[in-house]
Amino acid sequence: MTATRMPLSRARDGQPGSAMPVVAVAVLFGVAHMLTNGQYGFHRDEWQFLSDAQHLDWGFVPYPPLTAALEYLGLKMFGLSLVGLRWFSVLAQVLVIIAAGLMARDLGGGRLAQVFAALAVALSPLPMFEATEFQYSSFDLLWWVLIAWCVIRLQRDDEPRWWVAIGLVAGLALQTKYSIAFELAGVLAGVLLTDARRYLANRWFWAGGAVALLVFMPNLIWLVRHDFVSYHFLQGIHARDVHQGRAEGFLRDQFLLNANLFAAPVWIAGLVAYFRSRRYRLLAWMYVVPVLLFLAAQGRFYYTCGAYPMLLAMGAVVGERWLGTLRPARRAGVTALMFIGVLAIGTYAALRIVPIASSGPLRDFALRNNGDLREEIGWDELVAQVAAIRDGLPAAQREHLQIAVGNYGEYGAIALLGPRYHLPAPITTINSGWLRGYPPTPPTTLIVLGNSRERADELFTGCRLAGHTSNALGVANEETRDHPDIFVCGPARRPWSDIWKHGPDFG
Repeated sequence: MTATRMPLSRARDGQPGSAMPVVAVAVLFGVAHMLTNGQYGFHRDEWQFLSDAQHLDWGFVPYPPLTAALEYLGLKMFGLSLVGLRWFSVLAQVLVIIAAGLMARDLGGGRLAQVFAALAVALSPLPMFEATEFQYSSFDLLWWVLIAWCVIRLQRDDEPRWWVAIGLVAGLALQTKYSIAFELAGVLAGVLLTDARRYLANRWFWAGGAVALLVFMPNLIWLVRHDFVSYHFLQGIHARDVHQGRAEGFLRDQFLLNANLFAAPVWIAGLVAYFRSRRYRLLAWMYVVPVLLFLAAQGRFYYTCGAYPMLLAMGAVVGERWLGTLRPARRAGVTALMFIGVLAIGTYAALRIVPIASSGPLRDFALRNNGDLREEIGWDELVAQVAAIRDGLPAAQREHLQIAVGNYGEYGAIALLGPRYHLPAPITTINSGWLRGYPPTPPTTLIVLGNSRERADELFTGCRLAGHTSNALGVANEETRDHPDIFVCGPARRPWSDIWKHGPDFG
């Protein structure tokens, strides 16, 4: 029996030992993220989750309800705390790291394979990023990994009751991000194209499907009641992404960003090993099918990030068995090289991704290379500027004042921070703000931001420039670069009902 085939024939031939080293790696990285996550401010996307958390429902225009529900829970637990609210994302990535190590264990890997798999995932750019912000993709990544882990346990033990666990996780995933359908397509393709097709005649397979549908059903009903608005949102955003070139580099970034570049030979070996294994071949299709579908559909590279921990787990097991065939000196040298290489790539990624410093060269390097960090700057100042403009208006204009915003970040920032300044709730046709409607009494004065002068004049009368969006760090981001002007305008040019019937606008 060759070293490559050993972990594929009997999954429990390895000596797994304690999982504590894997847990220690995960906790170490979790603590590091908790210590650095409070450096700047909330990201534009986080403001959207925060505002939606104030209007809980079984669905929202851009996404299913689970992420906003977690944000609501976070607000109740921690208040408006960067570190507290991002704790959920950190926890999700800690679980991803642990699952990677345990997948290696369940595939027959010893301690070296388990620790390497966990470390390689922790030091990969995308999982690292997902712990720095509260994003629905943070939880989407966790569901991808847990489904893969359940499939490994299903195949290892030939225990069909694992389909119920797969269905439960799939239902939670559908309540988080609809792109999980691509991984589920990979699962179904793997079932049809491998010996796993035997499960089609098993009641537990269909029970798992029923559980997934049951968990997803509340959002499905919401979608039906709202004319599948989220589907139209996804169509619009996808067309925008393709037009702006955001879908370019899909294959390149599978190597550069979805997984640690130095570990590329390991996850490739894992993919090959899955294909060569009659027992685990289903998991190979769980990678290939989503990648091909997203490639054909011009999806963005990070949509497939959740497939790499299972590849790294199997690749680490294969690598560990191969190392066992080498002489001790060479084995030690190759092992050291792999760990040092993964650590070096991970350190460089952390300097670009993680908000390590609040000042100095490290901060400047991160802000220069990371557009997402730049989008965390200036929100408090923006709300304060809007309040200052309001305070400078005559009393008659302040009496019937509203704030109209052009993007969901401004909407969330004013909704959450505005009460400090006694600002009225913002109004917008963007995303789920459109669902909340417009004031029953038409405002006579509006502070308008997030729009060009042309757009402001198209919607409102008598617009004048009243201020600009800026931040103390002088960071160029969407607010300061793309629409920095703030206007004071008179009443709308046409009835608000007419404006609303053309919505929602997607952003």
